[in-house]
Amino acid sequence: MTLVFARDVQVMKISSKTTNIALFFLMQLLFFFFYFPASGEDKSQNHPVLADRDCVKYLIIGEDTLIDLGKTSPFFKRKVFSFRNNFLIIELFPKASDSGNVYIFNLQGVSSTVNQPVAYPYKEYTNLSPGNYLIEVNVIHQGVPKACLKFPFRILPPFYRTPVAYVYYLIGIILVLWAVYRMRNYNFAKQRFLLEQIINERTEELLREKDRTEKLLTNVLPKNTVDEIKSTGRAKKKKFQMVTVLFSDIQGFTKIAESMNSEILIDELDRFFFHFDSVVEKYNIEKIKTIGDAYMCAGGIPEKNRTNPVEVVLAAMEMQHYMSQLKKELQEKNRPVWDIRIGIHTGSVIAGVIGHKKLSYDIWGDTVNTASRMESSGEAGKINISGSTYELVKDFFICEYRGKMPVKYKGEIDMYFVEGIRPELVGRDKITPNHDFFIRLQMLRLQDLEEYILEKLESELSMNLYFHNVKHSIHVYTMVELLGRAEGVATEEMLLLRTAALMHDTGYIMTYENHEKASCDLAMDILPKYKYSEDQIEKICDLIEAGKDPFHPKTKLEAIMFDANYNYLSRIDFRDVAWRIWNEVKAYNKEVPFETWKKEMIDLISQYDYHTTTARKLRDIDKKTQICIIRNLSET
Repeated sequence: MTLVFARDVQVMKISSKTTNIALFFLMQLLFFFFYFPASGEDKSQNHPVLADRDCVKYLIIGEDTLIDLGKTSPFFKRKVFSFRNNFLIIELFPKASDSGNVYIFNLQGVSSTVNQPVAYPYKEYTNLSPGNYLIEVNVIHQGVPKACLKFPFRILPPFYRTPVAYVYYLIGIILVLWAVYRMRNYNFAKQRFLLEQIINERTEELLREKDRTEKLLTNVLPKNTVDEIKSTGRAKKKKFQMVTVLFSDIQGFTKIAESMNSEILIDELDRFFFHFDSVVEKYNIEKIKTIGDAYMCAGGIPEKNRTNPVEVVLAAMEMQHYMSQLKKELQEKNRPVWDIRIGIHTGSVIAGVIGHKKLSYDIWGDTVNTASRMESSGEAGKINISGSTYELVKDFFICEYRGKMPVKYKGEIDMYFVEGIRPELVGRDKITPNHDFFIRLQMLRLQDLEEYILEKLESELSMNLYFHNVKHSIHVYTMVELLGRAEGVATEEMLLLRTAALMHDTGYIMTYENHEKASCDLAMDILPKYKYSEDQIEKICDLIEAGKDPFHPKTKLEAIMFDANYNYLSRIDFRDVAWRIWNEVKAYNKEVPFETWKKEMIDLISQYDYHTTTARKLRDIDKKTQICIIRNLSET
């Protein structure tokens, strides 16, 4: 039997983005061609074939498949043909002696047909449905039936009706649904993005408007007061014990106003008031108001500080210097000369917001009245300060005593003219302080930092810190000053040393382990608000971090810091201190046995030697006595 096949060739182009999907489809195609061949033999079973070679010699299946029965074995496997070969032609070749024969063609299968006997030896079946078939041909010769042909075959379904095709359909539907789903998600995401853009733009506009409003408010009111109004709806009036009030007034302003154009007059006023604003902002002074040609500001509000007398006098010197320069320019142009009087007084005031619709931040009290009298009792081009202000700034400025001057409603008050900065503290000119000036000012500011840190430790440290509490911080802070002065530490180094001692245990607020790093983090956050430079903060953090290795100080400051921190090792109340240390250890590390802790304390006492001469001289109790105290301690 000879088989002739003709197949279509399919070419698939696989993109790099869909490689996995293409491989899946390729596997399905291999599956299809393996189990559903286009033509060939059915591998399932053998079928009997009856072929009378004298009766029929060949069959034609489809367009180009010729089966020569003359060469076919008695048994062969069922033939399989593709769907395009779905028609069958049977032609018999009877002998001449077989004339008069009757032929019966019978097709069994999906498209079964049983035909009536016919006289011609030819039959054609077209449009056969896919499935298994058996064609039987019988010849009736002289009334005697004879089987001529039994031939089994199979017509495969078209590819679009195969299981693989249905898998593809399912995959295609899933892909379409997935694409629709992704497209919907994309559209939703796009819409959401556009909405978020609109919301962000509106939010940014609101934030910009809010910033403008807050900036406008802070130009009128102090920031703390603005925050208080925003949170509570109103601002409480507060009393401040040490506030320095400055008044300035233009000498002969009424006469100048009569002779000058009003627009030029206002422009000139605005010009130097604008400069005054920049000066008071530079020194963290609060502008209160301007009344005509009078300018009023105050230091030490709304946040109290001890440096405000010095800062207000510095600001007054810059204002006076600016007016002196302006005076020279006006004289050269033959224009009316501006000259001002400045008066300063320090005392207590009440500060707060007045008004309901049109808010105004103001201060009240006898200090305000006295400052005004200082201005009116002064001289043009001079800074007149009261005796109370003098006592607070005399270490920074040279002042000329004017004697007791009568002041309206106040009697006689000591008054001083500020002549300039002290020679050892002056910089490149008479109004510029040098580095030593600011270090001395920082020593004053350290007292404000001390008050803030001790209040913070008192309120935020855990009650389980039986040893590393506020009392210990105060003791170390006091000891570093004592040791520093005895060891001859310079002023700036003393500032760094005392600040490090004050901050060294603040990390216990956040964590017990690695508290040194936490203390440094707090120092970097807090100290810039108190005018510490980056270099100073770095050195302070180095002193705090050095506490991890107290046995090997690298600098004199570290040695002083360690000796102050471990001063308790030689104190007369060491027994009580030791119990507080043990209670703290037990609270934070319950797994440490009492005997292990005792051994660690004995090792610390044995190994630690005071690094400074002063600390060794101040030792109250020797090591042996303290070690005996630890050894004799009993947990019960």
